[in-house]
Amino acid sequence: MTERRGVVERETGETRVRVEIDLDGSGHYEIRTGSGILDHLLAQLSRHGLLDLKIEAQGDLETGWHHLVEDVGIALGRALREAVGDGRGIVRTGHALVPLDETLAQVVVDLSGRGYAVIDTALTGDTVETLPGDLVRHILETMAVEARMTLHARVLYGTNSHHKAEALFKALARALRDAVRVDPRLEGQMPSTKETIG
Repeated sequence: MTERRGVVERETGETRVRVEIDLDGSGHYEIRTGSGILDHLLAQLSRHGLLDLKIEAQGDLETGWHHLVEDVGIALGRALREAVGDGRGIVRTGHALVPLDETLAQVVVDLSGRGYAVIDTALTGDTVETLPGDLVRHILETMAVEARMTLHARVLYGTNSHHKAEALFKALARALRDAVRVDPRLEGQMPSTKETIG
């Protein structure tokens, strides 16, 4: 089988980001963004999605977390798109419900080639440790657009902001794990009657 890996380097006047992803990994990760909570959330994506993930990111943190978080989302989405390639043989869609104590999160993905996101994190006005809660929505939305996948993600209920964010990333991980899975019954066919997800 062809290696399903993506490597993206992005350097701007605000940030420097490098992302490597392997869809056929075992959940190994090396993540250093400068934000402990962001590292923790991205680690959930790797471990629960069985994606090998390396992320190195540096940025102008004196202006806040926005630039760094956004550019990590851009690079991660592009790396995922590169790893999926033309999508031959993949299941293409996936969904997951994930609890974390009092919180329940739902994520549905379609690696459709169409970037679109509908996200309700229930984190409006909250912070997740040191990260503004709205940046959880923003990184998910940015990643979906750049990966050219349709993403529906929402916290069904919950109280603790950390639990809400972590449950969303775990649910995304499980949904992606299903969506990128190669189904031998497809015999390498395109998972679309259009014959493309590009």
